[in-house]
Amino acid sequence: MAELAVGLSKTVVAEALTKVQSAIDEDTKLRQKAQRDLVTITLEFEMMNSFLGVANEDRATNKLVMTWVRHVRELAYDLEDCVEFVVHLDDKRIFWRRLLPECIVGPLPLDQAVTEIEELKGRAKELSECYSRYSHICEPASKFVMLQQQQVSSSATGATSSNMLAEARDAARRQHGALGDLTQLITTNKDDDDDSKLQVISVWGTGGSLGTTSVIRKTYNDPEIRKNFACRVWVKVVHPFDPREFVRRFMAQVYASTCDKQGVDIGVHVLRKMNSWQERLLTEFMQEVNTKTYLVVLENLTDMADWDAVRTFLPDVENGSRIIVSTQNFEVASLCIGHSYQPLELQQFPSDHSVCAFFSEGARNHGNEEDSRMMPEVYQSSSYGEISPSTIEVGKNWMKTYPLVGRESQMSELRSYAANARVSNSPVISVWGIAGIGKSALVRNLYYDRMLHSEQFTKYCWVDVSRPFNLRDFCRSLLRDFRSQNDPIEECRKFLQVNQCLVVIDELESEEEWDQIKAVLVSRDSSSVIIVITTEACVATYCTNNEDQVCNVKGLEEAAAFHLFREEVRRTKSTSHLITHNSDELGELIFKCGGLPKVIVALAELLATQTVKLMDNIHSLNHKFMHHLETNQEYDSLQGLFSWMHSYFRNCPDSLKPCIFYLSIFPRDYNIRRRRLVRRWIAEGYSKDSDEISAEEKAEQFFSNLLQLSIIQQLPKVVTTVFDDTKMISCQVNGFIREYIVSRRMEENLVFELGHKCVMTTQHTGRHLIILKSWDRDRIVFDSIDFSRLRSLTVFGEWESFLISKRMRLLRVLDLEDATGVKDDDLRKMLKLLRRLKFLSLRGRTKICCLPNSLGDLRQLQSLDVRYTSIVTLPGTITKLKKLQYIRAGTTIPASTPDASTSLLPEFRRCRRLVGVVVPSRIGELTALHTLGVVNIGASGGKDIVKELNKLTQLRKLGVSGINKHNCEHFFADPGHVHLESLLVRLDKDSQSCLDGISLLWKKLRSLKLHGLQNKLPLLVAGQLSNLRKLDVEMDTLEKNDIELLAELPELCILRVRVKQLEGGKLHFYVEMYGEQLATFKQVKILEIGCSSSPSHVEFGSNSMQNLEVLKVDCYTASYQLTGLNFLPELKQVLLKGGTDDIKIDLETQLRDGHPRTAPAVELEK
Repeated sequence: MAELAVGLSKTVVAEALTKVQSAIDEDTKLRQKAQRDLVTITLEFEMMNSFLGVANEDRATNKLVMTWVRHVRELAYDLEDCVEFVVHLDDKRIFWRRLLPECIVGPLPLDQAVTEIEELKGRAKELSECYSRYSHICEPASKFVMLQQQQVSSSATGATSSNMLAEARDAARRQHGALGDLTQLITTNKDDDDDSKLQVISVWGTGGSLGTTSVIRKTYNDPEIRKNFACRVWVKVVHPFDPREFVRRFMAQVYASTCDKQGVDIGVHVLRKMNSWQERLLTEFMQEVNTKTYLVVLENLTDMADWDAVRTFLPDVENGSRIIVSTQNFEVASLCIGHSYQPLELQQFPSDHSVCAFFSEGARNHGNEEDSRMMPEVYQSSSYGEISPSTIEVGKNWMKTYPLVGRESQMSELRSYAANARVSNSPVISVWGIAGIGKSALVRNLYYDRMLHSEQFTKYCWVDVSRPFNLRDFCRSLLRDFRSQNDPIEECRKFLQVNQCLVVIDELESEEEWDQIKAVLVSRDSSSVIIVITTEACVATYCTNNEDQVCNVKGLEEAAAFHLFREEVRRTKSTSHLITHNSDELGELIFKCGGLPKVIVALAELLATQTVKLMDNIHSLNHKFMHHLETNQEYDSLQGLFSWMHSYFRNCPDSLKPCIFYLSIFPRDYNIRRRRLVRRWIAEGYSKDSDEISAEEKAEQFFSNLLQLSIIQQLPKVVTTVFDDTKMISCQVNGFIREYIVSRRMEENLVFELGHKCVMTTQHTGRHLIILKSWDRDRIVFDSIDFSRLRSLTVFGEWESFLISKRMRLLRVLDLEDATGVKDDDLRKMLKLLRRLKFLSLRGRTKICCLPNSLGDLRQLQSLDVRYTSIVTLPGTITKLKKLQYIRAGTTIPASTPDASTSLLPEFRRCRRLVGVVVPSRIGELTALHTLGVVNIGASGGKDIVKELNKLTQLRKLGVSGINKHNCEHFFADPGHVHLESLLVRLDKDSQSCLDGISLLWKKLRSLKLHGLQNKLPLLVAGQLSNLRKLDVEMDTLEKNDIELLAELPELCILRVRVKQLEGGKLHFYVEMYGEQLATFKQVKILEIGCSSSPSHVEFGSNSMQNLEVLKVDCYTASYQLTGLNFLPELKQVLLKGGTDDIKIDLETQLRDGHPRTAPAVELEK
């Protein structure tokens, strides 16, 4: 019996060992298979990526490519999610789970990964085969071969057309300085005997039909054309030419134009007339062309055989009739006119494309006379750039008609640039910004201002760079009255060397163009100044060797935008009630213009003429803003702007595109914290580490690029330029750019939102979900959404527990900063279901009291923001999160437990205060951390926790509280954080003097906050803090020697000083030596003052803070006497926190009477 038991035991053990070994082998094989399949898919995606690199141009026109690219993108997203899952699988062997029934353990993560990879491998293969099957439909032959054949067959024509385009531009600008006008060309001198003969005008575009039809259509419907031509007909020529069909189409339009009926009755009338006998149609046709002055537009003429046939039907009865030929063939365009023809450029597009007209040599006055009177580049003199009385008059009229709105500071800046350029080795000034931002109008204002009110220059030249760029054509444009046979390039060089010229070069696009121009215009011997206007930041900096002479034009602020709108309404229709009208809908509409003058003017000109349906039109514009602007012909003036927008979004770096579209996640008029946006970009994978730069630095570069382009912008009413030098805290998305992005975000299947009037639909799918305050929290609608590919969830307004779903397994970003009612139970559910989170923000959710230990399961977490919650301790499991880079923590507590830091503040600031959190003893294991704060040093272990913090050598930003006399020396003794850029130190109660005599040795420090000091600052050695730009100090008293210490900081831009008591009740922001005031605080642009003692006398010296732009004064618990404000020449704004109207009025009077420049704005800030 014993042997039987032993034998059975051996059998069971052997079977168990076999199963275990089988499980181990299966686990190993599955891991190896997953790796092999990933290698296979990688090759497929490398080929797809190469294709995408050349597919950008085709996407706009080839629907097959667009469809294929969309599926490739979706597959790439899925592959990225799967790879991330595989890479982060737990390395611990879990083969033992294979010994248990699946109903108990569920599907294993490794099995799921292998299944997903196998599926993706099949999808990738099918996608490639699918494209191969259908690509021949759109590409019957090799595209490369076809292009080669086109280039060979059209080389001669291309060269001729290019030369002809240069000649057309030369003709327009040499004689008139502006683009030609087709209406003017047709109607001028029509009644003269020489022009009574039938004339033919051909219209041809360098880029095919783009723009050609709209140019002709505008002329065709012009009131003057309607008045001068009794018969107007537009006929599309059928190839091969059918004479009967031509007559029928001709007479159909004649009948329609003579019908006095409306609506559908017109069509019925025409149809009845067309059913007449053929003989009657021909008779009436002959009567039209033989007795009336006709204008016939022939669209789509393709060859000369058709032209010869058409001409037999259109006789010349010498009554001033005209024929307009619209063709895409350059040779046909020129041959229809005859041997002696003259070209003229009618319209120019940003994408190297123009529309030109060809007409006989005898036609005259074909330019736009009104534009010629208003264009500054038109000269009525006989010598280069001579300022004639008529030109002076043009300047005066322009300055009066188009006054500068909201650009006063930039105008002043440009004047100083022009003055400095004359006396320096940098004669070039660059002005750049996005299309429609008002660059040219700003420079034109300077142009006329110098011409009318200064003798700085003797000659003035304005050149619009034509496309394609030709240096000889450029020089001819600059020398508009050039008549000699000499080389225009050499003449241009001599002209600029012997004269003091102000030259404006508008629409420069590339560095290569500038290299050619520079060789001609820029000379050390020249005393001329050149202003370059461009939409490219890199081109702007390339053109000048002095970065201080680069002007970035931004959008108008809200008040200036409204002012411009009303001025344009008044100019268009002085009786319009829009001049004084105010409504939320109008305000929303102006906001959507994004401060772009071009858009504001276009809306004002249209709305000013409307009366009965004005509010309906404003409502319709708000509802479909971008659709109206892009499709309504009344906004044709914006087509250049949209062309630039399309071109920019098509050609901007691929790494930047998702960052731009991501901005539409935030509601209109929402203040976005920079750090929040940057950390979300990183979590989404838009910014990644590389050998040269970290993901953080790259994301900050993206932010700077968008700021420069005015895609994002400073908050309204922020008038300082300090954020050009330092990192701004918050921003807003440009209203116009946001509307453009929102109109296209679903095309990329990126963002969808739940908001007002949201209904259940299968269309709710995408990568990013926004839940707005206006949504009614309908669970049925929510459950109908496909979350299988959701990567981010952002909630605004009320939180509901059902808003987290187990179907959100791929979620990377959970942002609840603007959600209300989130509780601890909700957080536990989130951490259980959302294990792939990389970004978690609970900022400001005060009902969250603790972080559960399950936080340690979020192994991919990079950013954790629990600032302003009720969390006072970070769990010990947080040390498992080796990828964690960013921790913002710290809770607020009532002021009933005051310490030194709060007792210094005015009463309104003492209601709540921020204190640090307790961190685990092994916090030093989180070696990837670069941002940490606020840590309560005293409560976390004192000296021991300081040692742990010193292990975090990658820290850039650190905030600590609980600093006291026991741990102070240890914290400041070993500055191991060599990369530290930002530091906050809050002292404990009764430890205000523990920093006395201590030096701050962090050489890279840019921002420093010292709270809780007594009556002495630490040693702020200027040489060691040479990079410090922001300083925030809270202390009991501030003495004269402290001011002297602050004055020595060379790069200080922002200074905040809050004190309890002033020495002698006075605060002097100046330093004297031997009775003379020194030049101090040279870089300070923002100064904030807070004091608890009253009255307080604040005095500014005559040689300090010469660049101060914003002064903030805390008036809640103290009254101030401010003197010396007239010594602050750059002061733009004074903000009074808690001030009264009387204080505001007194200060306004003081500034108005004594300030050397435009009096700064005084505002009350609640």
